[in-house]
Amino acid sequence: MIDYATWCAIREGVASHLTAPQLAASLGLDVKTVRHWIDRPYAPRAPVPRASKLDPYKGRIVGWLDAHPLTAQQVFQRLRDAGYEGGISIVKDYVHKIRPPRREAFLTLAFAPGEAAQVDWGEYGTISVGNTRRHLSFFVMVLAWSRKMYVEFTLSQTMEHFLAAHINAFAALGVPRKVMVDNLRSAVLRHVRGEPVQFNPRYLDFARHYGFEIVACAPRKGNEKGRAERGVAYVKTNFLAGLELPNFSALNAAVRRWLETVANVRQHRETQRRPEDLWVEERAHLQPVNPRLFDVGRVLSVRANRQFRVTLESNRYSVPARLAGRPVTMKVYPDRVCIYHDGELVARHGRSFHAYPVATGLR
Repeated sequence: MIDYATWCAIREGVASHLTAPQLAASLGLDVKTVRHWIDRPYAPRAPVPRASKLDPYKGRIVGWLDAHPLTAQQVFQRLRDAGYEGGISIVKDYVHKIRPPRREAFLTLAFAPGEAAQVDWGEYGTISVGNTRRHLSFFVMVLAWSRKMYVEFTLSQTMEHFLAAHINAFAALGVPRKVMVDNLRSAVLRHVRGEPVQFNPRYLDFARHYGFEIVACAPRKGNEKGRAERGVAYVKTNFLAGLELPNFSALNAAVRRWLETVANVRQHRETQRRPEDLWVEERAHLQPVNPRLFDVGRVLSVRANRQFRVTLESNRYSVPARLAGRPVTMKVYPDRVCIYHDGELVARHGRSFHAYPVATGLR
């Protein structure tokens, strides 16, 4: 193959009535090459693409991106599990080529170390629990400065789960000076522009106990709660996408491992540092957890039926037979149910999320 300048020289030589051997001698070419190009138009051959370590996986990448909005980093993680031995740069180039990156259209807020955390609930279909299926929820807390994240899966978004997840998050991360919440019913009862925010009294008591200020994000202001919203999306696209969910029991152990080995040790795209490393610096600015545990139990007044059972969310719990038809007080925790009569604990059961089981406990 000759270049375009050599082809032009051959054409000029032909116009000057030079022979092929004369042109070959003057241009330092083989005479066969000159004869080949004397009466041919210049049409360079397309370069043969070089083989890439990514080639065997390209079809798989397209399939993943069609099924889920994965980032290049998430694609790279899956490729490594599938045996890919190349680098991440070529993966990023290919992902951006077949799906250009989306750009955020709002200003990202800045925070000081220890200043704030953002919380939100995520939902992800249903999951098998015993002989039934329940809606799967997960609580996300993200420290606004370091981006270190805490995630906990639950089978409900009721107040006792909301508060208990906070306590577990504080134990893992520390207590920030502010907790930013969306308009969750567990936190905000009323939020109207131009009027004071009406917070849930139970959540206010909880905030005073642990020493943080509640900040209600303005509705439809994505930049105010973006870290938590992106945290929810990240759990869905990185941890949950393609994950087999046979039952609930092993889910929180699995997400804790994911936080330790993936989420909190990845290089964050905005800070360009690992959340875990930034958290080591932020830790001194976070408040210690109040050693006096807050009672997260939700109190309900119910009446035992003739079979001396009380019902909570389609699950039945026994009380002493003498209390059949009598009013009792139920205190509901994420993991247990305690039942009182005249201030005395009369039954305690592990909390069930099955359909209509008959639990046993104190008598």
